[in-house]
Amino acid sequence: MESNDNHSNIKKALNEKSGFQVWWRLLRPHTLTASFIPVFVGTMIAYMDGSIHFFVFLAMLIASMLIQSATNMFNEYYDFVRGLDTEESVGIGGTIVRDGVAPKTILRLALIFFGISILLGVYICIMSSWWIAVIGLICMLFGYLYTGGPFPIAYTPFGELFSGFFMGTVIIGISYYIQTDVLTGDVIWLSIPIAIFIGTIMLSNNIRDLDGDKESGRKTIAILLGRENAITFLAILFISAYTLTLIFIGLGMLPIISIITLVSAIKARQVIKQFRGKTKPLEMMPAMVATGKTNTMYGLLLGLSLLVDTLLM
Repeated sequence: MESNDNHSNIKKALNEKSGFQVWWRLLRPHTLTASFIPVFVGTMIAYMDGSIHFFVFLAMLIASMLIQSATNMFNEYYDFVRGLDTEESVGIGGTIVRDGVAPKTILRLALIFFGISILLGVYICIMSSWWIAVIGLICMLFGYLYTGGPFPIAYTPFGELFSGFFMGTVIIGISYYIQTDVLTGDVIWLSIPIAIFIGTIMLSNNIRDLDGDKESGRKTIAILLGRENAITFLAILFISAYTLTLIFIGLGMLPIISIITLVSAIKARQVIKQFRGKTKPLEMMPAMVATGKTNTMYGLLLGLSLLVDTLLM
């Protein structure tokens, strides 16, 4: 009976005039570049080192985006269960509180996405190593624990650190390893700027939601620092990522053409300007969107610079 109700909820939402938009918002598409960029960059580093398998790359890309989407769904579900999301909440998919989709439907869909990711992971393991399965399951566990479980990571000062590490360094490392069967220190170092940019997406989100998060008892780094200091910290993170990029170019770890990534600094500067002096969530939405675009621009330019340099060699 419950299964039939679940099916009816999905069918009802899809049949609405804005049905597609309902499910599209649930995926939070603006966040999916945080899963696409690390896979792309890790694969391009592998290609620069002389190894690439297209179908392995495609499987890794789809699995990574499904896990990111499932994490967004867990976030939607558990924030609703804990009473944190309302119809007035900014920056959420709103599938539950605005569109009336049953919470259990969202939870089941997230688990289905995880299931498909596992199947793709099996293919990746067959093509590389079964150790990838262990690492992949750990990533999925932390994707769930980010907002699920008794002590959600997103409610602590460590949300940015965990998201940057797992979605940046770990995913880049896996993407490189499944192409080359090795993992080098250079890959870990080169992953750090991407990890930082992914962390800035989470920090921007927490700066925007600071007041509401404080009322709900969260202890994010934005709350601990205060809004203005958190914005300054965000600027420091941007500067650190670009400084590391220049160092890597100077050391020969990145080709000189990778200097094109500095073009994204224009968008990063825009983020800080749009945050300064703002206190309302809606006022800070443009800054939040610009942060995601900064990550996208930097990652795409970095990956393309590696591709171009390799093709011209």
